[in-house]
Amino acid sequence: MSNAKISIRFFDDREVRAVWDEQNAKWWFSVLDIVALLTDQDDYTKTRNYWKYLKAKLKKEKNELGSDTTQLKLLASDGKRYLTDMLDYAGIIALGKEFPGKKANRFIDWFTFSDESIDGKSKIKAYALFESSFINSIEAGTTKGLQQIHAYLFGGLYNFAGQIRQKNISKVGFQFAVSRFLGETLKQIEIMPETTFDEIVNKYVEMNIAHPFMEGNGRSARIWLDLILKKHLEKCVDWSKISKHDYMNAMTLSPTKSSVLNSLLKKALTTKINDHEMFMKGIDYSYYYEEND
Repeated sequence: MSNAKISIRFFDDREVRAVWDEQNAKWWFSVLDIVALLTDQDDYTKTRNYWKYLKAKLKKEKNELGSDTTQLKLLASDGKRYLTDMLDYAGIIALGKEFPGKKANRFIDWFTFSDESIDGKSKIKAYALFESSFINSIEAGTTKGLQQIHAYLFGGLYNFAGQIRQKNISKVGFQFAVSRFLGETLKQIEIMPETTFDEIVNKYVEMNIAHPFMEGNGRSARIWLDLILKKHLEKCVDWSKISKHDYMNAMTLSPTKSSVLNSLLKKALTTKINDHEMFMKGIDYSYYYEEND
């Protein structure tokens, strides 16, 4: 399953990694990720030992949960892939019930929630973008290119998908570009240079200030940014290296102090521009940034 689809979900700001099984048409979830979050454990060795203890206990009780696992390779923090125990949807629910307390109940509620929201459907489209030929036709660095991305992600979900807004919008007291002058503002942003990393980040900041759509600006602009970086520097951002808190803080500061964002993005640059898993992780984190706390 070297080309398997990898997905990351987030519970209480902790990762739950999953791998798509094409043959059986289902997701497999990392047992150790879930054990770690349900035990509030950050130490990998302690988490692994706890799972060994629990698996032995389940076996002694003739509970088949421990034997229902399969082993798949997942990328670890050291950059290497290791075989790790995985459970399917039903197995994870059963595992959650082995942990008493309110947190386990919250986890099961979160895990069993069927996401039919606009964001959920849009995220599926974002996953598909990497595997479509359409991504190669997107104009990197242009307003049209950003509109193409937005239309792809939100087409059929918003009636304004891909359309420049005609109304003024603000967020947490910050007023984005006035709609009356937005057309001219976007023309000025489009001609901004993008040959160096600093120039590209400056252009990204200005596009964020413009916020050309009624919704979905951040998710679209992060893909837009990666395409510019790929075109000119043969790099992209490994978004999994940037926490939600750090990213949101940097974006808030960026209109007056873009150096924080610049530093944050520079540290997360990677040359894995054609890596399937890197793109999928990027989408997972990008959509996670937009979730309400």
